[in-house]
Amino acid sequence: MEDVAIVGAGQSVFARSCGESIRELCFEAYKEALEGLDITGNDIDASVVCSAPEYDKQRSPSGLISEYLELTPKPTFYVETVCSSSSTGLRVAWSLIKAGLHKTVAVIGFQKMSELSSRDAAERMGRGGDIIWESPFGITMPAGYAMYARAHMARYGTTEEHLAKVRVKNSHYGVANPKANYRKELSLEDILNSEMITSPLKKFDCCANADGSSCIILAGGDVAKSITKKPIWVVGLGAATDTMSMAGRKSLTGLQCAQEAAKQAYEMAGVKPQDIDVAEVHDCFTVSELLAYEDLGFAKPGEGAGLLEDKETYVEGKIPVNVDGGLLSKGHPIGATGGSQIRTIVRQLRGEATEAQVKDAEIGLVHNIGGVGQYGNVTILRR
Repeated sequence: MEDVAIVGAGQSVFARSCGESIRELCFEAYKEALEGLDITGNDIDASVVCSAPEYDKQRSPSGLISEYLELTPKPTFYVETVCSSSSTGLRVAWSLIKAGLHKTVAVIGFQKMSELSSRDAAERMGRGGDIIWESPFGITMPAGYAMYARAHMARYGTTEEHLAKVRVKNSHYGVANPKANYRKELSLEDILNSEMITSPLKKFDCCANADGSSCIILAGGDVAKSITKKPIWVVGLGAATDTMSMAGRKSLTGLQCAQEAAKQAYEMAGVKPQDIDVAEVHDCFTVSELLAYEDLGFAKPGEGAGLLEDKETYVEGKIPVNVDGGLLSKGHPIGATGGSQIRTIVRQLRGEATEAQVKDAEIGLVHNIGGVGQYGNVTILRR
């Protein structure tokens, strides 16, 4: 199945306020993705633009961005699965190449969240769930994940200190990431003493809104090899959707969409959890990363905290996770997030992650979740 590869990957700096239009913001990631490649925009057959709607005044952004990047008259498509939009975009691009419709496709993710207040942004994110029975009653993103945290604590004895240790790790690596929004190392005490947002999640258990963009360029087989000397092959793709309403979930101690997507991706790639050398997981909240350890099979249910206690998810551990600082350090520009995660793994597999390189990394995994576990994407890459 190693016949579609990532040939270029880029992202903008993630910032609280970028001071740019969305077209200029997307150009930053696109420019980096093209660096060192033997192609120009004329060689890109199609583009897939990914974001969550209602954050921008621009009603149809894909055409605007395609024009600005000089990709017209090639076709452009718009994809949205909330926070996992650009991972879904990669799946669409892979399919377009596999179908023989296109040879080279750019996946461009973006979000400019600074034009909204935090309250307005939270309300829009809350409407990513069920707008009849849940979001009107307060199921925002923090509240939804707080319910998962409480359920995990009740069943497995997980503590607030366990959650805080996720942020300790990610803040440690975020300091060295020049693209990250939050580059400050935090102590366990800093996190545990930060203000409560929605119990048990405190301020530093939560990622921040951000402006940002990402760009992933894919190409088929021989074309990929002619474009770059370091193609990174897409060998596993998994995707699943859970109920929009949390009341319909079978369990609140794991994300079923992530478990199902992981199962599909492992099977397609022909690998097991223990074969993964480095992973990027969707740590929109500290509990999200802890759940991911277990949903992806890195630890048994209820034993994810042990990986943190033993520092097994640090660069030197058996399964390094989010060693670019994760969303907790980088920030979370919704449509750009999956592409940023993919870029990190591409750099790791190429041996270019100088800030925190995992030695001899060959197989990498990206876990990207949309909403409070509504959408799940797992992507496995190989050098």
